[in-house]
Amino acid sequence: QVRLVESGGGLVQAGGSLSLSCALSTNIFTINAMGWYRQAPGKQRELVATITSAGSTNYADSVKGRFTISRDVAKNAVYLQMNSLKPEDTAVYYCNADTTYYSDYVDPVEYVYWGQGTQVTVSS
Repeated sequence: QVRLVESGGGLVQAGGSLSLSCALSTNIFTINAMGWYRQAPGKQRELVATITSAGSTNYADSVKGRFTISRDVAKNAVYLQMNSLKPEDTAVYYCNADTTYYSDYVDPVEYVYWGQGTQVTVSS
């Protein structure tokens, strides 16, 4: 079964740092992009940061300058370093992978995977 396995998160005081990690459990897919999203209680899920296969990054305005997304292509992994955390960063953080399956026998098929979510809580 293909999974996105997340780790990291936890409880930290405002101004502190946390890091998140996420890896795709298989290498049979070509990863187009990976990213992090978050969902706070009572709010919709929102984009935090993404990184493409070419290494291009995109950040939500609310995290620019504080969060850094990076990847390890060999490990099919993506990371999120979160610094200067604020109480409003409190949310469940979800890893995302946009992938394509290539085969000699079928047309390319795109699959999107989500991690199980990890809680990040920032106390004031």
